Amino acid sequence: MISIPDDFLYVLVSVGPFAFIATQLQGGPVMKARKAMNIPYPNLYATPGHHEKADAFNRVQRGAQSVYESLSPMQCMALLGGLTYPVVSAAGFNVYLIGNFLYANGYADVKLDVKTARYKKGGWVKPLGMLVCLGTSFASAGKLAGLF
Repeated sequence: MISIPDDFLYVLVSVGPFAFIATQLQGGPVMKARKAMNIPYPNLYATPGHHEKADAFNRVQRGAQSVYESLSPMQCMALLGGLTYPVVSAAGFNVYLIGNFLYANGYADVKLDVKTARYKKGGWVKPLGMLVCLGTSFASAGKLAGLF
């Protein structure tokens, strides 16, 4: 039988409201860049050769969009890991959210080399949060399966 630990609320707040707030905040710089660089809707990305500051805008957009490539599996891993390690799992997920913001901030900085910019301003903490959630989810699955 699965029982929900008392501290599981930390996980629920992290994967629900905190994730929503974080992703909404990451959209702000995109809207600001869209207006400043004259990139009209419905274009998700700017077209090089057509939009004057296409590369600069695309860096802002790409950094902000990167969270959506891993958000759903991260939420699942945090929830599973939280069944046995709620505080560690919630902390890992929140490090991941902060890492996404830092990743996007670095990626958008056109003064930095595009290949490494996302990690130059702290984006390297994003994979640390991912590893924590991966570890807690494996540990919870193993514990629930009776492996340890």
